[in-house]
Amino acid sequence: MYSISTLGSHCALQVLKGAKDEGFKTMLICEERRINLYKRFRFIDRLIMVKDYKYEHVCSEPVINELKDNNCILVPHGTFIASMSVEQIERIDIPFFGNRYILRWEADRTLKERLMVDAGIRVPRTLTLDDLDNGKGKVLAIAKLHGAAGGKGYFLASGKEQFMQQYNRLLSKGIVNSMDDLYLQEYVIGVPVYLQYFYSPLSKQVELLGIDRRYESDVDAISRIPAIHQAYARLEDITYTVIGNSPLVLRESLLDEAYKMGERFVDSVKRLVKYDMIGPFCIEGVYDRDGNFIAFEFSARIVAGTNLYINGSPYSYLLYDEPMSTGRRIAREIKLAIESNELDKVLT
Repeated sequence: MYSISTLGSHCALQVLKGAKDEGFKTMLICEERRINLYKRFRFIDRLIMVKDYKYEHVCSEPVINELKDNNCILVPHGTFIASMSVEQIERIDIPFFGNRYILRWEADRTLKERLMVDAGIRVPRTLTLDDLDNGKGKVLAIAKLHGAAGGKGYFLASGKEQFMQQYNRLLSKGIVNSMDDLYLQEYVIGVPVYLQYFYSPLSKQVELLGIDRRYESDVDAISRIPAIHQAYARLEDITYTVIGNSPLVLRESLLDEAYKMGERFVDSVKRLVKYDMIGPFCIEGVYDRDGNFIAFEFSARIVAGTNLYINGSPYSYLLYDEPMSTGRRIAREIKLAIESNELDKVLT
C-alpha cells in the first residue's frame, strides 16, 4: 500500500485530505512548532517531527527510512522551494508526484520567462537598471526576488533613484546580497488572476480546476486610505507579502484562451524540460483592459490559492460530479496510475 506525504505548510491540509478521501495512508513531515495545528485533523495518520524544513532535517536518515518503509510518495509545494535548493530537491531519495526538474525553471526567473515565451504567452518586458530612466521619462518597474518568496521583498520603483533607495533598504535588512538577487519587470496595469491547472499524463488532458486572486499586504490595503492621507502614511516601504486568497470567476468568453495557454505551456515543458509536465501548475498574471492576459509568473506545482477549493470550484464541478480539490485530484491521478501500472508516468 502506498502513502502520500508532504511538508506541514502551504497546502498540506488539502493534499492529505484529498489523499485520505482516495484511500491512501497519509504522513506529514512537520516542524515541532506546527504540531499542535496538524494534530487537530484526523485524516493525518502519522506526524513525523523535524526541527525545520531544511534538507538536512527533512532528508535525515530516520525520516527517509520511515518514508521508504511506508512506500511513500512526496507531493511538493512552495515550501519545498522556499526551504531547499533545487539541487537538494532533485536528489531527495523519495518518489515525487510531479516533475521535480521543472522546479529549477520555476526558481530561476530567466528560465521562467524563456519557458513562457516559448509557450506563446505574453510576458512583461524584462528591464535593466538603465531602462528605468530611458530618456522618455521614468519607467514604472516591479522588482522581485527569485524563487517562491510569497511576495516578500517585492517593490515598485519609478526611475533609477527610487530603485536604489529600495534596493539599499533590502540590502541593509539582509533580504538581498547583490543586484543579482532581484529581477526587474515592467509593471503591467490589470486585474491579477491566477489560473490553476492540472495536466494528466495518463489522459493527456489539461484541466482548469480553479481561479483565484491573492490578497497582498500592504499593497492591497492602500485603497482603504483616502488619497489625501496616503502622502502621510509612510508608504515608502510597501510590501507584497501574500496574506490570503480570494475566489474569482472569469468571463466565459476568456475561458477558451485560458485553456489554450495551459495546453501550450504543457507542450513547451515537453520541449524544454526533462520529463513532461505532471499534475498541478499555475499561470499567474493580469488581464488588461482589452481582456489580454500578460503572465508574470508560473508555479510548476500546487499553489496555495487552491486552498480556496477544498470542496471543489465552479470549474472542477464542470469536470467532476463530486467535490474535487487539486489535492484530491493529485491523489486520484496516483490511484489511477497504480491501477493501470503506469506510476512511472506521474513520478520522478
